[in-house]
Formats: sequence, structure tokens, C-alpha cells
Amino acid sequence: MTDTLFEPLTVGAVTVPNRVFMAPLTRNRARAEDDAPYDIHVEYYRQRAGAGLIITEATQITPEGKGYAWTPGIYSDAQIEGWGAVTDAVHAAGGRIALQLWHVGRISHTSLQPDGQKPVAPSAIAADAKTFDGEGFVATSEPRALETDEIPRLVEDFRRAARNAIEAGFDLVEVHAANGYLIDQFLRDGANQRTDAYGGSVENRVRLLREVLAAVTEEIGADRVGVRLSPFSNANAISDSDPMATFTAAVDVVAEAGLAYLHMVEGQTGGSRELDGGNSIDALRKRFPGVYVANNGYDRDLAIETVEAGRADAIAFGVPFIANPDLPTRLERNAPMNAADKDTFYGGGREGYTDYPTLAESA
Repeated sequence: MTDTLFEPLTVGAVTVPNRVFMAPLTRNRARAEDDAPYDIHVEYYRQRAGAGLIITEATQITPEGKGYAWTPGIYSDAQIEGWGAVTDAVHAAGGRIALQLWHVGRISHTSLQPDGQKPVAPSAIAADAKTFDGEGFVATSEPRALETDEIPRLVEDFRRAARNAIEAGFDLVEVHAANGYLIDQFLRDGANQRTDAYGGSVENRVRLLREVLAAVTEEIGADRVGVRLSPFSNANAISDSDPMATFTAAVDVVAEAGLAYLHMVEGQTGGSRELDGGNSIDALRKRFPGVYVANNGYDRDLAIETVEAGRADAIAFGVPFIANPDLPTRLERNAPMNAADKDTFYGGGREGYTDYPTLAESA
């Protein structure tokens, strides 16, 4: 009998061959001159086409949305063309692929911004966080608060990025509203101290999420859109006085939008799955009627058990996919895993990127 983890699943407009999803993984290898993916990305993603769904590395929707050196974009012709070669290769190998749409907000540095400008954020509050500027890890720059009349432009940036993603051949897009980046900054009262329609009450703080999802779903269809949230993570120095109330409202917005899937980081990003008293992933998950993708610290046994029990429809794996391009096969066969080389996670070329062997190659 096949474990449900390895069976097909319908996710909005697409049917995927298994429920082992590849989580978004920033690898800092875009072409330096234009932030476009190129031939090494084609090979990297093609190797991982056995995933039920590949969710790409976070991809900035505008130059202003960039927060790290050598991360790809989806706003220029060269970037659309580069991603088109990736999606062609993944589809030719039988895979399905979603593009993660990203605006980092305050998690940036003036050296990465157009004309050296300040990064933008809901409020002019610096994050106690670091970013990678191409030389090393540096403290993020103090941001400026977005003006109220700038927000429609920001929403249109997400809309255009979704349209560009479909033009580039992606099956789905995922709106990045997690891990302390721009939409998450609007959601949380630790970063959002606005006094206009986008700040203060929970209803106001979820407004940007609602408007972005409305624009993106109107542009490409709700059945091609997912979203990522990290309700209880403090990644990138983000905080909230009542995350359960905030994310109950946020998940309700996602449910109302009728999205293809909800993808949640359960606990601390890349860390503990333990939650403080009163906080509950399960309670949030039950508010969303669509496909639920769980993420954070899953191994084979926990993934099989969670899907079998109906607590998630699919599991997104991060680091294991870096070192194991054929991860679903290895999980299904309970085969040994390659170890990931952390020294090659960020930046560089093919080493630690496209040179990890499959089971067949190891044999």
C-alpha cells in the first residue's frame, strides 16, 4: 500500500504527482548584471522536477523589493526569459512549478536599492536583522514608511509580477507573506505602527494582504495562487503582541480569496516547532478549506504520519531538497540521504548546487 504522501493531489488548477513539495530556498545565484536566472538554474530545477510541486526561491517583484545580492527578479524581459527556460525544463521532465513572489520591505540595505535609496516598510522602524550584500552579512538599513498613496502602486507590482510569472510558464504563484518580509511587516504590530487604513487594528493590518491577493487572483485566477504565512516565527526580527488574533484574521482573508493552497511555517523558521501556550497551527489550519501545505522540520516519519492523519495535504521540504534532487524517491524508498554542504548554500556556481548525486548516480 502506498503512503498518501506519495499519491497525487489536486492543487487548484494543477494535479501534482505526489505531496512532497520543494520549499522556497534562497540560493543567491542569479546573474549579477540583471538578477536573471540562467543555465545553472535550468539544471538545478530540472533535477528536482520529481517534487510534487517545486516552489522556487523567493523572487523580487521590483528592484525596490530586493533585499539580498544575486536574488532573481520577475519584472524584466531578461528575467521572464530566464524563468521561461526553467519552466520549460521542469515541464519537460514531468514537473510542476510555482514562482514565489517577494518584496522584502525593510530587510534590505541601501547598497541593494535603486539609487541607494532607503528600503520601504510599513513604518520607519529598522529591523534588528542582517542581509547579504555580496561581500558579507551586514545590518539592514533603516527604512522609510510607505506613503498611503504609494500602496496601490505596490499592489500593482504584485499583479504585474503574477502576470509575468504566467507568461514565463509557471503553473502557480505563491505570495510570500511570511518570515518578516513586507506583507508580514504590515501584518505585525511590532513592525506596523501606522495610523492610516493599513495600521492599528487587525482588520487594517491585514488590508495589504487582502488587496494583494485580490489583485493577483483577479489577474491569473485564484486556482493558480497560493500564499505562505509564518504565524509564530520571529524570523528577521518580526514580532506581534497577539499572533493568534493577527493570523486568525490573516487566514480568514486567505480563505475568502479562495486560493489554491495555504503554506505555513509551523513554529520558528528553520527552528523549533514548539509553540507558546494559546498558539495553535491546527486551529489556524482548520479555518482554510483548501489544500494545506505544512513546513518546518519534517522528516520522513512525521511527514507520512501528518498527511495520513489529515493534518496536512502536502509537506514542503527545504534543506533536504538542496542535497537530494530526487528527494521524493528517497523518501518513498526510505533510502539514505546526501548531507548538505552549508558552505555552498548562498552564492557561487554549480558546486553545492547542481552536483549532488541522485540515488541512481550514486549506485
